[in-house]
Amino acid sequence: MLFAASGQQDKEIAAGMAITPKKVSRWRKRFLTLGVAGLEKDAPRPGRKPKIGPRLGKRVVTLTTRHRPTNATHWSTRTMAAVVGISEASVRRIWRAHGLKPHRLESFKISNDPEFAEKLEDIVGSVPESARARAGAVRGREEPNSGPGSYPTRSAAEAWARRHHDA
Repeated sequence: MLFAASGQQDKEIAAGMAITPKKVSRWRKRFLTLGVAGLEKDAPRPGRKPKIGPRLGKRVVTLTTRHRPTNATHWSTRTMAAVVGISEASVRRIWRAHGLKPHRLESFKISNDPEFAEKLEDIVGSVPESARARAGAVRGREEPNSGPGSYPTRSAAEAWARRHHDA
């Protein structure tokens, strides 16, 4: 742009820099509208149009979230790509765009830890008796507070919490 400021024409600048006059003209217009910031980096370009339309993307999302593949617990990029008829990379892009991670199961698994209820109380607070009973029943006990290795009473858990809180 220093050449333009000195009064040179686009053709003269282009010949001196070994570029086309069209490019010099483009740079000059960009400088006039955006200033120096317009010349620091290339202008954005449109890029290619996506080959996968919104319908196909929606189908991938629907299949991923509402259906299970045959003989599998969750979709993989390969199985989804084979069913829908697109590439694995396209499936991966669609999943990433929608925040889908079908390989991560969103379920709650009850712990086998005999001190689970006590630890849960320490973290969450008071655990309803119905939840304690379910946790005990899962481990094969009818009464959660009976027998060896049973859960401590609420007062014992409170005492433990007081001991460790004051320490």
